[in-house]
Amino acid sequence: MDLGIRGKRALVCASSKGLGRGSAEALAAAGVDLVMNARGTEVLEATAAEIRARYGVQVTTVAADVATEAGRGALLEAAGAVDILVNNAGGPPPGLWSDWDRDDFIRALDANMLAPIALMKALMPGMIERRWGRVVNITSSAVKAPIPALGLSNSARAGLTGYVAGTARQVARHGVTINNLLPGIHATDRANALDQGIVKAEGLTLEEARARRAASIPAGRYGTIEEFGATCAFLCSVHAGFIVGQNILVDGGSVNLTL
Repeated sequence: MDLGIRGKRALVCASSKGLGRGSAEALAAAGVDLVMNARGTEVLEATAAEIRARYGVQVTTVAADVATEAGRGALLEAAGAVDILVNNAGGPPPGLWSDWDRDDFIRALDANMLAPIALMKALMPGMIERRWGRVVNITSSAVKAPIPALGLSNSARAGLTGYVAGTARQVARHGVTINNLLPGIHATDRANALDQGIVKAEGLTLEEARARRAASIPAGRYGTIEEFGATCAFLCSVHAGFIVGQNILVDGGSVNLTL
């Protein structure tokens, strides 16, 4: 399917690896020029070089922490006018409800709620002026089914979801859509970190921890960054203009819901 976005320009946050990379690659495959961001320069530059060589698109890199005002400023200056924004950031660490204090919540909110809101506020006016834009926020399946050990993530991402619910319906008339993608377990560093936590807590081997988690997923496996990226790219396409303010699970059926 031709996504109809060849020649568009996209900013993809946290895109040197994992779900962000999957999304960036799928957009590049559709002919979209990229502004790629991550905190680490070395992996970011290596990923950008691979994407340039493979897809022949323009790729601008910005090594910065978007959870900080300075980081966002550098990213926005380099990005300029973009047609597509993919918000993404690693989740806060797991733990127990009794582990976290105010500073922990502030850090989670900065990374997983306030930073994406700030980027939307900065970039959507240009999209509205041009009468076309796409925003996809990568959140978590925990928005629909809270994960006890991820209370910081549950809280921050739920806040972002509430913001999007109202905002998406205000900007849709201008040709700008905002939607959220809710990943379950994919084969990423984040999944590896969570599996390592189970290894330490329960004395399992890593293979045992992964096998047990995979068995709990109706699809019987972890997701791939390629299939996640393809879903993201479709939401950014010309075909998705009537999808507004939705929370779309990409979780292999893990969240057991009727609606």
